[in-house]
Amino acid sequence: MTKLKLGPIADDKPVKVTLDLPASLHRDLIAYAEILGRDSAGKPTDAVRLIVPMLERFMATDRGFAKAKSATKPAPLKG
Repeated sequence: MTKLKLGPIADDKPVKVTLDLPASLHRDLIAYAEILGRDSAGKPTDAVRLIVPMLERFMATDRGFAKAKSATKPAPLKG
């Protein structure tokens, strides 16, 4: 089994996204989906459905983003 950063993709409500990808990134996204499908009980995964979890994972593991995000949050109100 290949160790990927993403696990199985949750069957969630689809979201429509329109963007332009470089051809090389699109090919890699398709390859990633194929590998993930093989490792997830052989279920094929739509490559487009990987975009959101990949972005979520990227932002969740970006320490600089987390620090900047927490610095911009207002302090909780004291009651």
